[in-house]
Amino acid sequence: MGFTEADWLAIGLTLRLATTTTVILLLLGTPLAWWLATTSSRWRGPIAAVVALPLVLPPTVLGFYLLVSLGPNGPIGQFTAALGLGTLPFTFWGLVVASVFYSLPFVVQPLQSSFASLGERPLEMAATLRAGVWDSFVSVVLPLTRNGFITAAVLGFAHTVGEFGVVLMIGGNIPGETRVVSVQIYDYVEALNYQQAHWLAGSLVLFSFLVLLIVYGAQGNRGSAGFALGGRQQ
Repeated sequence: MGFTEADWLAIGLTLRLATTTTVILLLLGTPLAWWLATTSSRWRGPIAAVVALPLVLPPTVLGFYLLVSLGPNGPIGQFTAALGLGTLPFTFWGLVVASVFYSLPFVVQPLQSSFASLGERPLEMAATLRAGVWDSFVSVVLPLTRNGFITAAVLGFAHTVGEFGVVLMIGGNIPGETRVVSVQIYDYVEALNYQQAHWLAGSLVLFSFLVLLIVYGAQGNRGSAGFALGGRQQ
């Protein structure tokens, strides 16, 4: 016995969601992490706390407020409806928005840690060579913080794969549209189909183990990835 057609649909949707979310998080999280690592603004603490909220908030709480905000009576829902895009709940892009919020600290915090550990000296040396801001970032910061980007990408992807509460609140359980692997497992357990649930759940256990191997391998002996692993994947 192996994966059913419904399982493959859920796996494909989950991988698509995780890939899309990770790309968006790297694009949004990189400048945010850089600002948090380098700024002395009094807003640094509050913004860092907002970024870290998904680590401590129950997923259903975050999912509820996102559902209200994205719904037809919410500010974001009214905005998207005015643009002719409809509302996002119970759609793939609704899952993307929810996943971006929920996995944000898993991308921002490793990047922020890498940027903070870089120090000012490499950038000062680049400035003496008349390198511009963009040149310095591409030719100095990116190579020196490569492991941080690997960790951020892997954790963001893996955390999105493991989501349950948020995606269930925002996406519901629509086959081929919003039913991801974690929801598919939940359906099997509800139906007492434990054998099929074992196939998917065991695959996620193996996947999670491989993710940790990659993260700790990228970090080497520095052991700085652990702070980003404290959130709950529900």
